[in-house]
Amino acid sequence: MGPGEECAVGHGWQGAVLKLMGAKDFTFTVTGAEQVTEDYRRVHFSDGGLLAAAGTHPTMWVRIWFANAGKPHQRAYTLVDPDPEAGTFSLEFALHDGPASHWARDCAPGDTVDATLQGTGFETPEPRPGRFLVIGDPASLPAVNSLLDAHPDVPATIWFETRHASDEELPFRVDPARHELRRIPRQRSGAALVERVRAELPALAGPEAYVWIACDTATTRALSGYVRKELALPKERVHALGYWRPS
Repeated sequence: MGPGEECAVGHGWQGAVLKLMGAKDFTFTVTGAEQVTEDYRRVHFSDGGLLAAAGTHPTMWVRIWFANAGKPHQRAYTLVDPDPEAGTFSLEFALHDGPASHWARDCAPGDTVDATLQGTGFETPEPRPGRFLVIGDPASLPAVNSLLDAHPDVPATIWFETRHASDEELPFRVDPARHELRRIPRQRSGAALVERVRAELPALAGPEAYVWIACDTATTRALSGYVRKELALPKERVHALGYWRPS
């Protein structure tokens, strides 16, 4: 998945605002799907010209539009394995009860979905990080994997919040030789993750570290405030974006 926000003939007023901000619209076509775990599904697409028009970068995401009781509803998802030459990519859905998850469960080859490209962007910080300190969860796993794939020589410590037993089977792209994965079951609306990171991150947050945070909005806000204010990490060494809102 990717950073998501709800949106309401066309794509509603938010779609109009995105257009005014220079957003571009595309139509993706489903080519297949696979059930990764009972709570996680990967859907394959042809890109409708997106990759040729926009290129690719780590953690790249697009806004996908779904029908919700007759009104447009959008969620953002990170591109998985984009192939500009073939014009293909995949999206991964952490399944729950909602319009996007219902669509992902039921879609079939030939189905189409509208998408908007606006707001995405990530550049590898300079100087290059000596270590990534990553905090995420199933919603941001595709972005975590994309970040690690794009920087295979950079060590990383990943604090990953889990919600289901099946999360043990998620497709992490970690190399045990340089990546340390620390799983934390979700408790108290993310408070357990915040406490664990606050206890462990300072020992690793040296001057060459880069902190990347992508959890629910409240947890992301708490942790980004912590690393910027209490640990005094400069803003150019921190990337934080809320990926979902608890219902």
